[in-house]
Amino acid sequence: MKKRTRAREVALQFLYQLDLRGDDLLDEAKTFIRGEERDAETARFALRLVQGTFEHKEAIDKAIQAVAQNWNISRMAVVDRNVLRLATYELLHCDDIPPKVAINEAIELGKRYSTQNSGAFINGILDKIKSRFADGREPEDARSGSGA
Repeated sequence: MKKRTRAREVALQFLYQLDLRGDDLLDEAKTFIRGEERDAETARFALRLVQGTFEHKEAIDKAIQAVAQNWNISRMAVVDRNVLRLATYELLHCDDIPPKVAINEAIELGKRYSTQNSGAFINGILDKIKSRFADGREPEDARSGSGA
């Protein structure tokens, strides 16, 4: 398995726990990741994904909600919701990751850890996010008082 694929897998596992157990768990991210992954480069990337996704969670959730027709983010399956958050972070904030790679990796995570239909669901949402927001724009209501 490629290092970045493995890092996404570990990051998803932690984001899942964070979603269920609460934000106080964030302090345990380094310990969890080191316990799951011995390769330093992979662990660093996983931690980057966890911290970035957490840091931008409000805007990420708004971007997902803006394109998820007839779906409330709080009612999505926990795995799907966190795969979408992780990949949306990559799409909107990681210039070193091609959008196609972020989307394909997310689809594979969804297929591996969620339901049979998750891959198509995740693909549809992320494709819309890529089209609407990946040029650096965020949903208007996600901007913090900038008015721009």
